[in-house]
Amino acid sequence: MKAMVTGSSRGLGAAMVAQLLARGIEVLGLARQPSEATSHPRYTHVTLDLADTDALERWLAGGALARFVADEHAVLLINNAGTLQPVGPLGGQGAAAIARAVRVNVTAPLALADAWVAATPGARDRRIVHVSSGAARGAYAGWDVYGATKAALDHHARGVALEAIPGLRICSLAPGVVDTDMQAEVRGSDAALFPARARFEALKRDGVLVSPQACAAQLVDYALSAAFGSLPVADLRELARD
Repeated sequence: MKAMVTGSSRGLGAAMVAQLLARGIEVLGLARQPSEATSHPRYTHVTLDLADTDALERWLAGGALARFVADEHAVLLINNAGTLQPVGPLGGQGAAAIARAVRVNVTAPLALADAWVAATPGARDRRIVHVSSGAARGAYAGWDVYGATKAALDHHARGVALEAIPGLRICSLAPGVVDTDMQAEVRGSDAALFPARARFEALKRDGVLVSPQACAAQLVDYALSAAFGSLPVADLRELARD
C-alpha cells in the first residue's frame, strides 16, 4: 500500500505519517513546512501551501501524484490539512479569510480526492479519509466558516459513497478532541469571538484531550480495517465504543 497525507508536518498529520511508516507503508506528505519524517526512506515530502489553489493545480498537472501511485493496487489518501480561521461572528470575518478557509478546508481535499481516483483506475483497494470535526455536526457560535467547511466534507463523502466507484471507500471522520496546535489556537481565541472557549480550556485542564499519537494509531487502524467505508460519515470516538 501507498498513502498520501496532507498537513503532514505536525500534529495529527505527523503522527499519522509515523503510524503509516511504522507499518511499512510508503507515504507522500504535503505540507507548508518540512517534516521530521523527511529523512525516512519510505517518505517523500512536498512543500505546498494548499491555500494556493494555482500551486496545487500546477503540482497535480506535473504528474507527481500519478507517478507515486502508478501500478499500486492499494492506496490511501488522508485529507488532514485544515484551518480554523476565521473565528468570530458574521459581519467581521472578511472575504479573504473566508476564501482561504474554503480553499484549504474544501477545495484542496475535494481536488485531491478527484485526482486520487483519476490516478488510480487500476487499484483494487482505494480509500479516502476526510478528517472532519464535531463542528461539522454541531454548530458553535464563532465557528460558522469552520463548521460549514467541515460539513462540506461530510456531504462530499456521502455523495461519493452513492456513486459506488469500483474499489473506492470513503469516510469523513471526526477524530475527537486532540491535543494539537489547533486546540491551542482555540484556547487562545477571544472569548468575545468564540463564546465556547471556556469549554475547550476545561478539556485541556481536565486532561480530556487525546494525544496526536494515540488518535493517529486509532485512526490509521480504522482506515486500514475491513470495516472502513461502511459509514460515509463517522466519529472516531463512537467507533471506539462500538
